[in-house]
Amino acid sequence: MHSTYSAASHAQSELINDGVTRDWDFTPSPVMRWERRQMAERFMRAVHRRPASGVVTPASAQPAWVVYFLFAPDGVLHPAHRFTLARLREEGLPILVVCSCADRRRMPPDLPELCDALLWKAMPGYDFSAYTLALRHLSRRSPGADVIVMNDSVFGPFTALRPVLENSRWDLTGFTASGELTNHVQSYAFCLRGVTPARMARLATVFFPFGALSAPQDVIALQETRLARVAARSMTVGALWYSDATSVHNPTLVKPMELLDAGFPFLKRALLTKSSNYIERDVVLERLARHGHPLDV
Repeated sequence: MHSTYSAASHAQSELINDGVTRDWDFTPSPVMRWERRQMAERFMRAVHRRPASGVVTPASAQPAWVVYFLFAPDGVLHPAHRFTLARLREEGLPILVVCSCADRRRMPPDLPELCDALLWKAMPGYDFSAYTLALRHLSRRSPGADVIVMNDSVFGPFTALRPVLENSRWDLTGFTASGELTNHVQSYAFCLRGVTPARMARLATVFFPFGALSAPQDVIALQETRLARVAARSMTVGALWYSDATSVHNPTLVKPMELLDAGFPFLKRALLTKSSNYIERDVVLERLARHGHPLDV
């Protein structure tokens, strides 16, 4: 496995240097007083009780983990899920899966064989409710572990993730970050070092211990775009790629193939659905095929 910090990757990143910066130290955007008041009001309107959950297979104490949030409302593991789980196994790290479906009894029956720890989460709540569940569990069962966190909104990984976790110079590392709305680390995947109860307490205004949000726009406003800002109060924060949103508002959508060529490990699933206007479908399918990914997506 080769680090995405290699010289080759830096040379490749010249392909995307128009509007995209490499190895970015997080800088918070200004927040006006009225914005803080608006966020507080939004939180009071949108927050609800955290979804029901349960531990199927508890985590053990390990130096590092991979957390994968898997949404399977029909109780079926799709080919893309299986591809991701197989690639994560190649990382050589234990895998904790948070599976979201309507009923714990409807989880995919072979899922326990594909991971090292397994948590169930009911369907209310968005990805941050799953992240909270997993990270709080690891903070108690495997305190101090370094953790790669990702959800199933992406295909991949197509390059190794472990070197990012091991070689990054930040405590919180985003794979990409954007200045859209405000400077923030994009939350489909990130690395967090030293997950302990104390660290989770310092992040409690993002990873809510007693509540959750379900509407995507509420999650973006109150959790995703605040994660880096809150984390930066107690740790170092940065991202492998950053766009300030002047010409590239979201690098994973605007420059997906250029990112892949530069060593980026993922393709957003939305490129084949709600964001299909950014790139031709056949181009995405061709790249998936090149990486051996199943095409029944």
